[in-house]
Amino acid sequence: MCRRFFAREFRIAALTQLRYKIVLLAIAVALTAAGDLGARDGSKDWTVLQNCRLIVNPANDGDSFHVSAGANEYIFRVCLVDTPETEGTEPGRLIEQAKYFEITVPQAIEVGEAAKAFTREKLAEPFTVFTRMSDAMGRSKTERFYAFVQTKEGDLGEQLVRNGLARVHGAKLIPPGFSSSQPEHKKLQQFEDEAKQEKIGGWGINAGRLNVRAEKPNTFTVFTPQRTSPPRTGSASSVSSSVTPSTTSVPTATIATSTADETNAQSSDEEIAPGKININTATEKELQTIPGIGPVRARRIIEARPFRSADDLRRVNGIGDKKYEVIRPYFQ
Repeated sequence: MCRRFFAREFRIAALTQLRYKIVLLAIAVALTAAGDLGARDGSKDWTVLQNCRLIVNPANDGDSFHVSAGANEYIFRVCLVDTPETEGTEPGRLIEQAKYFEITVPQAIEVGEAAKAFTREKLAEPFTVFTRMSDAMGRSKTERFYAFVQTKEGDLGEQLVRNGLARVHGAKLIPPGFSSSQPEHKKLQQFEDEAKQEKIGGWGINAGRLNVRAEKPNTFTVFTPQRTSPPRTGSASSVSSSVTPSTTSVPTATIATSTADETNAQSSDEEIAPGKININTATEKELQTIPGIGPVRARRIIEARPFRSADDLRRVNGIGDKKYEVIRPYFQ
């Protein structure tokens, strides 16, 4: 009897000690995750991608779009603002956006389409992207990153909010060159209040003022990169740099739908030799010079970028082990 009692007490003590270790482990994991989050947000330098081009893609919308930077392709999500969805694939989010603008869901989709056209117009000329490559979850297989996008008129997010085509939304990320998110958040809120007062964009859709632009010129933030190292060969001007915020005055703009150029990289008609091609920079035409890769597989490879290495080709839809063995030698 006594022996059973002590055995039971021993098991209880062991179980208590195990639970204590589990709690300590959980706390350590949480602290590590928090540290990683802080590192992603605060300690990484800004990468500046200059002379970027908008890539025409059906998945583009007002605040998320495909971009070519030199030979590379990315998807960027504009920080601190949110434009309405342009389709009903996320009904819950659409309802939330419609409620924010105090309009119906079909009207919210209209606002989203107007924001998409506005962004397409603003990005019809080369623009600059400031990013820390922080992951912004999306539906595409291609990774999506948070960014501040700057046109010749200044910050794109500010322009969208000032014209009533986006709401102030999201984590209060610290913009490049700032020590706090408060000044930028305050400025965005002021722009939203002005758009409401003027009843433009989503705030004026019931009055037929969806495509009416801001009544007076505004000052949008401009981030000026101060280069500290030369750009990498073969890519866009992409450098870790310090960034200085400034402002510029711009005139009132009217939407005029235009189509941005797709990436203008030229490819050779010569057959690609084994080991020559770069998986992340090859054009569709170059990919099709590889035996076993036609138009469909070439597009799927491009859509699946970026790759850590060509070994990741196996995750592309339609490339099995046999096909992988055939095409892998052609990539660096």
